[in-house]
Amino acid sequence: MDHSGDLLPRDLDPARLDARIAYHAEGAFRLLERLVGAPSVVGAERGAQDVLADELPELGFELHRLPVPDDIADFPGAGIPLLPCAGRSNLVARRPGDPGRPSLLLNGHIDVVPAEAPELWTSRPFQPARHDGWLYGRGAGDMKGGFAMGTLAVRALLDVDSAAVPGPQSFIAAIEEECTGNGTLAAAHAGVLVDAVVLLEPTGLELLRGGVGVLWVEVIVAGRAAHAEEASAAVNAIEAALSLITALREYERDLNAAESDDQIEAGRQFVLNVGRIEGGDWASSVPAQARFEIRLGFPRWWTATEAEARVRERIAAVAARDPWLADHPPQVRASGFRAEGYDMPADAPLVRRLADAHRAAHGTPPRSTVRPTTTDARTYLNRFGIPAICYGPRTRAIHGIDEVVELESIVAGARTLARFIAGWWERRATAE
Repeated sequence: MDHSGDLLPRDLDPARLDARIAYHAEGAFRLLERLVGAPSVVGAERGAQDVLADELPELGFELHRLPVPDDIADFPGAGIPLLPCAGRSNLVARRPGDPGRPSLLLNGHIDVVPAEAPELWTSRPFQPARHDGWLYGRGAGDMKGGFAMGTLAVRALLDVDSAAVPGPQSFIAAIEEECTGNGTLAAAHAGVLVDAVVLLEPTGLELLRGGVGVLWVEVIVAGRAAHAEEASAAVNAIEAALSLITALREYERDLNAAESDDQIEAGRQFVLNVGRIEGGDWASSVPAQARFEIRLGFPRWWTATEAEARVRERIAAVAARDPWLADHPPQVRASGFRAEGYDMPADAPLVRRLADAHRAAHGTPPRSTVRPTTTDARTYLNRFGIPAICYGPRTRAIHGIDEVVELESIVAGARTLARFIAGWWERRATAE
């Protein structure tokens, strides 16, 4: 059923709402610049969280710092932490409302990936710069632009009608979405649970309903060190590691040939990425050890344990055929993501309602997708049975050089989100 005509309360004028979004847009862009200017790689998230902590009380939110338990890796669905949790926390902001009404959470992650080769950027990675309607900087797209969109929608909505958010609403700025998902998982276990979640991820104003499983694995390969002139009697650990990487590339091809997810567009659905490799310490020395890290996407119907077992089996089989590696087997360990795949049904009430809001704001329905990636939505869906969907601005080059977010798409997304938020309390999900 099309509900686009009754998304907003009858006394809330959509033209006035859009005018207030446009009016407050520059403030949202300045917030984004402050967020980008606070580098928040894993382990250094507090500064960017403090930027949001200065903003959200103006919108009536009460702030809470929720630490991540030291034993979070033992929780079902957790990843393996890259750093100790001590001294790090999630920022949770709650706006009180009628407890008899349905609750809503806007989820975002405050962590960003490192900015490789800063000298190659048009502007320095953590010095935000605007150009031709786009804002440059690490994290501008993934996903601090989502925080700008979310706060813009709420600010404009409250500006038009201070009673437009009558039920409980929360924001979260979670840590470790880019490597484990443990921030959101810890917050959920601490009681940050609601009736529905919108994750403000960069989706290009599309509805992102699901994703594949993702596994990180570290492989350490031993060699036999020697002077370069004696290389024939040595074993080069880097070359041995490269042979394993070649075998894992073959495994990626085999996996994509054997498995297919009809929810994802054709192509490399299950992507293997060699994200890091290191070894050796001298050009004239044969290296004694090499280490590489991979990210592997796997089908939604596998468990993370099954995915890890298959990777280990492939590496062991390759090593068994090599005289050196057979006697010096590579060390393999999971590191970071052990993320399950997930999928929100296309006809779920939350999906339909957000699609209705987009249609009401822009005149056309949004595209609905499942992608070969992962988000924290999996935690809400898989572990707690809470409807969760991603929706956010247009971006380019996330995780790459010159990451950018389109400023106009922040405004466009806020128009959708404001209508969705207002309609969330105007029509209960049980009335669908």
